[in-house]
Amino acid sequence: MTQDEIAAALQAAFRQCEMMGCSLTEEQKEILAQIIEKQLSGRSTSANPLDRLTSEQRNALLEFITLQEQQNQSWKVTLLNDWLQNRDSGNVQFIRDLFGVQWLESITSANLADYEDEAILKLKVGDRIEVSNTLWEWIQESDPNSRDWFPCTVISVQDNLEPSQTKSTVRFDNGSEYEIQGIYDWNRSNWRWMK
Repeated sequence: MTQDEIAAALQAAFRQCEMMGCSLTEEQKEILAQIIEKQLSGRSTSANPLDRLTSEQRNALLEFITLQEQQNQSWKVTLLNDWLQNRDSGNVQFIRDLFGVQWLESITSANLADYEDEAILKLKVGDRIEVSNTLWEWIQESDPNSRDWFPCTVISVQDNLEPSQTKSTVRFDNGSEYEIQGIYDWNRSNWRWMK
């Protein structure tokens, strides 16, 4: 649906509510419009939660994430375990003190990719990404509009010592699967974090 079609459908629904004697407030209409746009377009209507951090806080968090990734540990799980066991989280203690669990859970890989070289963000089974049709068909470089993006879920990651040897298998929403060679190296431009 286009933006105009979405707006027209919403207006028709609002009129129907009025005719049935169940008028919506302007705030309710705005909330519905935001939710529907988010659902239909696949885009988040909220700002990146990392925007709330100072540059020092963001750098500390990104360094913490990098260290956890290098140790093959989930950075969120590490923080939550610190909180549950009442341990100090060092340079990222401010997250618990200032923002809390809901803020922490709202951070996605796409949010992190907005601020950091994506090489630190390793794919994990279950991650949602989008892949470009350039993986399986030839697209002219001079025509970037012919590039399409398809949502999928990572179902396996095979990490070898060199990035060029890392491969990942993804499953599209229609159930078909595709293996991507060199996912962090020569095929990096053909996938992106799903927003």
